[in-house]
Amino acid sequence: MKIRAGFTIGYKCAHPTPMLLVLNIHPSRRTDLLTAQVLSFSQPIDAWNYIDTFGNSCTRIMAPGGLMTISTEFEIYDSGQPDTVPVDAVQHEIKDLPDDVLVFLLGSRYCDTDRLGDFAWKTFSDTPLGWARVQAICDFVNNHITFDYQKADALRTAHGGYVDRTGVCRDFAHLAITLCRCMNIPARYCTGYLGDIGVPPDPAPMDFSAWFEVFLGGHWHTADARHNVPRIGRILMATGRDATDVALSTAFGPAELAEFSVVTEEIAT
Repeated sequence: MKIRAGFTIGYKCAHPTPMLLVLNIHPSRRTDLLTAQVLSFSQPIDAWNYIDTFGNSCTRIMAPGGLMTISTEFEIYDSGQPDTVPVDAVQHEIKDLPDDVLVFLLGSRYCDTDRLGDFAWKTFSDTPLGWARVQAICDFVNNHITFDYQKADALRTAHGGYVDRTGVCRDFAHLAITLCRCMNIPARYCTGYLGDIGVPPDPAPMDFSAWFEVFLGGHWHTADARHNVPRIGRILMATGRDATDVALSTAFGPAELAEFSVVTEEIAT
């Protein structure tokens, strides 16, 4: 399967403003590219790339004053298979986890494990270890939160999502990640492209998507509390502790979002 994906995002800055961008696909998907994936800017700017501590491909820029647009469009190969469901993946004892995985058991900016630990143990302690426990958490979150673009809140934490019972894909991911961590399952936040491939088209404008991964059986496995069914055509951009680590842009000064469009579609053959 071939997928065409890309975006156009515009920012308006009052004056030259340093920014960090996480807008490239993840290095693990580069070998699947059928065309180059390059960020293009509407104005000449200084830009340079680096790999962050989570292994994401990031870009540093000095955004000029006024309106600037960032865009990319590319084609990528995908297996066309839905997400793998690792029903037999075992849950590790904490003492057996790799050192670099331990950080994904800890609380973070949006994953306030200290506020949900008691609830998690009361609710999920009788579920089987491993993937069955992850699935029980996804089922709970999927039923507990109602998706509503109008209720998006950049300041809402996992506990906030639990209390408000509404939000967008990041809120589903943050709550599920937090409950997994409370139950000693390493979990990390993922962002990327997810088009309406193999499912009925969603009439809402296309956006980037958030899901998460859990570390079971020595590997990271995809989980998605919002859709709660295996999906086709995920294109990973970045992973981190929560949405803070994979923000599309981080501006060190005023920067107004002036334009935003995303495309992700299967290429007919």
